[in-house]
Amino acid sequence: MEHELRKVGASDIHNAIVAAWRIEQPRLITSLSKMLRDVPLAEELTQDALLAALEHWPKSGIPERPGAWLATTAKRRALDYLRRSRMLARKHEQVARELEAEQQAMPDLDAALDDDIGDEMLRLIFTACHPLLSQEARVALALRMICGLTTEEIARAFLVSDATVSQRIVRAKRTLSESGLVYESPRGEELSERLATVLEVVYLIFNEGYTAATGEHWLRPQLCQEALRIGRILTSIAPSEPEVHGLLALMELNASRNAARTDAAGAPVLILEQNRALWDLLQIRRGMQALARARELGGAFGFYALQAAIIACHARAATAAETNWTQIAALYSELTKRVASPVIELNRAVAVGMAEGPAAGLEIVNRLGDEPALKTYHLLESVRGDLLFKLQRFEEAKTAFTAAAELAGNRREREFLQRRAAEAADKLGWPTE
Repeated sequence: MEHELRKVGASDIHNAIVAAWRIEQPRLITSLSKMLRDVPLAEELTQDALLAALEHWPKSGIPERPGAWLATTAKRRALDYLRRSRMLARKHEQVARELEAEQQAMPDLDAALDDDIGDEMLRLIFTACHPLLSQEARVALALRMICGLTTEEIARAFLVSDATVSQRIVRAKRTLSESGLVYESPRGEELSERLATVLEVVYLIFNEGYTAATGEHWLRPQLCQEALRIGRILTSIAPSEPEVHGLLALMELNASRNAARTDAAGAPVLILEQNRALWDLLQIRRGMQALARARELGGAFGFYALQAAIIACHARAATAAETNWTQIAALYSELTKRVASPVIELNRAVAVGMAEGPAAGLEIVNRLGDEPALKTYHLLESVRGDLLFKLQRFEEAKTAFTAAAELAGNRREREFLQRRAAEAADKLGWPTE
């Protein structure tokens, strides 16, 4: 019994460390970046604080304020680094000169109003999205280092291998360190140059929160809320950029369904089976307003605005039967003209299957079978299984659902697909395993 209690306690402590880490990591990196003027170094010392927690908390117990403990430990390590560093004097002189200049100079209030980001988390994302880095490296670095997504989660978002993502992150950190780039606040034209990448980072943060790639839970509401918070700030920083409003519309409309997307046990509930009375009408209204603003600014056919328009079709339908799948399929067709993506084409297959029948959707899915990026993408087999099931090809459906379950990294999604496979087997009269 005593051995079992120790095991439970260790598990609780580990979960507490992971939870505190996910919450505090962005704040710690932001704080240390300002202190050290070196983003990769800040991330390294933040990792040191995590290792310290893993070492000390199992012995001493969970601190009353886990976040404060991590922050204090990280800052101590930063100070130790500065004391040891031969560049200490130069760092101090640099900081002193900058502080003195800030005190003596008259503040440029107009520039501050026009250009200041005004949010430390968002400022750090802009820093990581420096044009010196490739587009893929910027996004991967921001998602891993600042937003705390794992390499596996980022690889799922890009449909590439874990090793590819790891290499991008290592190269990006090296480039930032060797170039001497520091924690900074891009302004004016520099800010505009980075905006598209920042939008992609926020979009992927939201997506991971909306449907988690790995772990025990299908939803990660905290990531959704953080992405929404940043998206709302971006509309004030770049009020004339239609895609900023398009992204906010997409996130608001998708998040409006979160309360209905899982059942009491945490299992996924697909959109056609959701209780629409649980959808958040206020959030739907905010999403529709943001979409209208994107269109007013001439961005109706932007990448994010088109996706928001698709979700708006669901929001307008009082029941699943009233969904305008023909319009949704047309919007996906419009989206594929602008972005060549097998994932978008797979989503179009779902819409075509609903609008024109499962055979038409399956034809599109079968064409996607040779796409290298989708070889390990579980949703390809999941969609295939659903279309086959509707065509009453239950043996093939079971095979597809089983394959999808084996590829799924999230436990809730894997269990859902296993239930679909069992349902197909039941139609055949086979015993379930």
